[in-house]
Amino acid sequence: MSVASPTTHHVEVSGPPGDRFEKILTPEALEFIGRLDAAFAGRRDSVLAERRRRALRLASGCSLDFSIATSAVRDDPGWRVAPPAPGLTDRRVEITGPPQPRMAVNALNSGARVWMADFEDATSPTWENIIGGQLTLLDAIERRIDFTTENGKRYRVAGNPATIMVRPRGWHLTEDHLLVDGRPVPAPLVDFGLYFFHCAQRQIEAGSGPYFYLPKLENHYEAKLWNDIFVLAQDLLGIPRGTVRATVLIETVTAAFEMEEILYELRDHSAGLNAGRWDYLFNLIKNFAHRPDFVLPDRAKVTMTAPFMRAYTELLVRTCHKRGAHAIGGMAAQIPSGDQASREAALARVRLDKEREAEDGFDGSWVAHPALVPACRDTFGSVLGERPHQIERTREDVAVTAAGLLAVRRTAGPPTQEGVRSNIAVALRYFDGWLRGQGAVALYGLMEDAATAEIARCQIWQWQQHGAVSRETVLGLLDDECAALAKEDPSALSAEARDIFVRTALARELPGFFTVDAYERHLVRRSNTTEVDS
Repeated sequence: MSVASPTTHHVEVSGPPGDRFEKILTPEALEFIGRLDAAFAGRRDSVLAERRRRALRLASGCSLDFSIATSAVRDDPGWRVAPPAPGLTDRRVEITGPPQPRMAVNALNSGARVWMADFEDATSPTWENIIGGQLTLLDAIERRIDFTTENGKRYRVAGNPATIMVRPRGWHLTEDHLLVDGRPVPAPLVDFGLYFFHCAQRQIEAGSGPYFYLPKLENHYEAKLWNDIFVLAQDLLGIPRGTVRATVLIETVTAAFEMEEILYELRDHSAGLNAGRWDYLFNLIKNFAHRPDFVLPDRAKVTMTAPFMRAYTELLVRTCHKRGAHAIGGMAAQIPSGDQASREAALARVRLDKEREAEDGFDGSWVAHPALVPACRDTFGSVLGERPHQIERTREDVAVTAAGLLAVRRTAGPPTQEGVRSNIAVALRYFDGWLRGQGAVALYGLMEDAATAEIARCQIWQWQQHGAVSRETVLGLLDDECAALAKEDPSALSAEARDIFVRTALARELPGFFTVDAYERHLVRRSNTTEVDS
């Protein structure tokens, strides 16, 4: 199938056709994507080049600090972000997940105030998932999402559903099924552009608006890039500037040093910051993987009470409230299942985590499963009462230094054999699920997304790099886990999952993301085996 836009912004669709895909991939929508690409694809290339330069500097031992060049922004007490938009005033509990019909209905009905429809870490970026996800959102907004499964179970959206926010993919990814002059369109422009084109006005008419979560930003220049995208998109569709609202996930260590600057660049479109803590941990390990003083112990031992993680979250709350913005806490990924004792233990861990966040000043937090919504809602309710948030609590008692954000040594330590095996087991099984189109995978009582696999494979690389575990040991454990996976599920893609692990955890140089190479080698190749009209 080849679709041309009506003017010079030619966008070719190289992916196979699917049920109702033509409702999303209209000539007008592709023209809109083409105009966004023409305006911003070059700046995306500059963003990636700067990321590579900065990563090399950090790997060579350069330090991080708060920038003197932007101190005027931090020191100016006069600016604030825009007031909360409709549907985003009370965010005490938000639920996340991929935009699939069943999960969408469950999330919208969960009692959470916000549903974050995730095209990024919780979605395996198959062509079917990306366009199917856009159809799910359009159907949800137009209340056409009701359906009945083959076994007779009915799904329908009830009254007062959660407010929808959309997380597009990060700048490191492309959408290889949409091409401009043979070049793939940057994936975030596709995810943002298709949703905005089809749903922005519909959301406004419904009393809400086009709201987004922005992933993996590394500095305030990237925030400015997104702000410019919002301005152009609103202008192209005749939507008033400032209608878009976006929450930035602070999930890179460099962004933690520029929180105020990021809010400033997005201030007319800002909906606050989120503590994307698992991606933050992954990014910290990745950036300092070459340095022996940044070697961390088993994943399970690096908790939110670690000094460097406490510094990060407390600075986030202080920064947001100083500027009148929401501070949203991190993910609770537990799946309350099994016997009553196991369910109660899982819920107890969630309550403890949310109590810490609410007491620290966060205005809300994330959960991955509808069964966790009451625990999160009630815990924040005990602190907030009838207030929609606690932005007025400015946390002036917090004073975080650059050294505090990087105080990893107080948590450092060697891995255990169990920790090494756990990382291999989780990464391998996540890769298998991802290859089969699942971005959110239930593993060992937790709903895991790409961030967990990223942490796991980066730790394996780091531990081997610094002699904490040998390559031979890792390969032996990997073979054991491949055999166990094949026994658990004969249809598992064990060989392909193993290939991703070896290429991203045992390579000479540590790849920035497993998704980039794996997407090109596996997902694009698989989707393009279908016969496509030219």
